Amino acid sequence: MPKKLTIVLGPTAVGKTDYAVCLAESLGTEIINCDSRQIFRELSIGVARPDDETLRRVKHHFIACRSVQEPYTAGMFELDAMALLEELFRKYDTVVMTGGSGFYIDALCKGLDDFPPADPQLREELTRRVREEGVESLRMDLRRLDPESYAAIDIANWQRVVRALEVTIATGRKFSDFKTSTAKKRPFEIEKIGLQRERSELYGRIDRRVDIMMKQGLLEEAERLLPLRNLTALNTVGYKELFAHFDGDCTLDEAVEAIKRNTRHYAKRQMSYWGRDDSIVWKKM
Repeated sequence: MPKKLTIVLGPTAVGKTDYAVCLAESLGTEIINCDSRQIFRELSIGVARPDDETLRRVKHHFIACRSVQEPYTAGMFELDAMALLEELFRKYDTVVMTGGSGFYIDALCKGLDDFPPADPQLREELTRRVREEGVESLRMDLRRLDPESYAAIDIANWQRVVRALEVTIATGRKFSDFKTSTAKKRPFEIEKIGLQRERSELYGRIDRRVDIMMKQGLLEEAERLLPLRNLTALNTVGYKELFAHFDGDCTLDEAVEAIKRNTRHYAKRQMSYWGRDDSIVWKKM
């Protein structure tokens, strides 16, 4: 029998963790986390990390295993997860993976293009420009240097803009020249289960979860992380809104409402991202 990776995906707050844990228990297997923020040990409440009881029920991998001060990318996840799967498939016929980071899921399923390594000094310079000039200045540079990437990537995501410019400037070649879009062949079957709920129900779950996070101490967690706010991992819904509150830009109630609103927007972007993937079997919750 061929080995199989079963991926449980879907928008934030849809119920992926509970579904994946029940599935893994029924299969007698382990879970690989593919949430790009739950990887970081400093982030807990704001990223809805599974609680201790859940982690005891099924062994999870890539949970709280890195520091936010250590750079971690989808390319690194691809290599780490492939190595882990080789080990797990010696023990199990099926392994469960779950999370809402579409780019991490694609990295493992299809592989990433062979981009050159990051240039930390150039990236820091471009990031400084974002802080001082705003991202629009960098967007215009990208439009001039690599119009193909400007048209293709999510230019609302300043980190994507910085990365595309970094590669283009460092190599003298367009970022788009490195994209082959050729999927790598994996030595195992891949099954994707997408969870979905009615929009009103999902948005209600999001709002309730944010309220629970605040009761659990999200404000205090964000305050502890304030000295690290400029790190990429902290440019995350749930933290950046509270940082704005600490800056005096909004009241706490306004920050909480912004977290709910931005989380709903994030869920909508997640569904749009996966809407292009015909291999997903969608399940109504």
